[in-house]
Amino acid sequence: MSGICAGRVVVVTGAGRGLGRAHALAFAAEGARVVVNDLGVGLDGVPGPDSPAAAVVTEIRAAGGEAVAHGGDIATTEGAASLVRTAVEAYGRLDTLVNNAGFLRDRMLVNLDEDDWDAVLRVHLKGHFLPLRHAAAHWRAEAKAGRTPVARIVNTSSGAGLLGSVGQGNYSAAKAGILGLTLVAAAELARYGVQVNAVAPAARTRMTERTFTETMAAPAAGFDAMAPENVSPLVVWLGSAASAGVTGRVFEAEGGRITVMEGWRPGPGADKRARWTPAEAGEAALKLLAAAEVPGAVYGARG
Repeated sequence: MSGICAGRVVVVTGAGRGLGRAHALAFAAEGARVVVNDLGVGLDGVPGPDSPAAAVVTEIRAAGGEAVAHGGDIATTEGAASLVRTAVEAYGRLDTLVNNAGFLRDRMLVNLDEDDWDAVLRVHLKGHFLPLRHAAAHWRAEAKAGRTPVARIVNTSSGAGLLGSVGQGNYSAAKAGILGLTLVAAAELARYGVQVNAVAPAARTRMTERTFTETMAAPAAGFDAMAPENVSPLVVWLGSAASAGVTGRVFEAEGGRITVMEGWRPGPGADKRARWTPAEAGEAALKLLAAAEVPGAVYGARG
């Protein structure tokens, strides 16, 4: 198959449904050979009896593409290592990793227990770190052997990670952590031919259609702005060789809109060149806040 990813081998985690499925199909349509990872879990992370990864592989093959399924738990060392091995053993190489797997356990902070915190941080943040770490080790070995790759990693954050989201303290923390991980990975892995970027998508998935029911509802007619397929073109481009020179960036993608997000950077400041008293520090802080931009509202906040 021809396309901007022709000849590339792409791994997509959490690719059995929703955004991951849309990404896997879009990469295959652009000529990539795809490793479709999905553990087949429910919204709360509990494994289910079906095999959505195999179903997506069947779709890709029916359309004339190439794909294999991987059902391992990518939030474990062995699962992440086997994900990379699957790509190399099936197709002889790995070019792109799309970290997408995740689920929700929404609670207000006063009701959020340790298990709910750990489970969400595990799948989103650890589930990004471990595949990234094993893919990076593979690409470092390739680079040291004189075969510098044209490698790409696309991480999945969220507006919740950028602004916060009421009732999603665990999810927001995980998605914010992914942004920090993206920046560090982009800086550390550039020497090995690896580019690392993140997307913060807004789309209809099993997670969002339950949390934001009205916003995510499909229209009766016309452009379906919340269809997950709207996000995939940007992800495919970031995962292709065509995105050369783009690394360490974060994009929001929703419907037909793409936005480059500009993160923390110095705003108004003051320097006394000596130690402040608490009262002086407070007075200075209030003056600086009056001159600063007002931050975006936390999703779900009242008022």
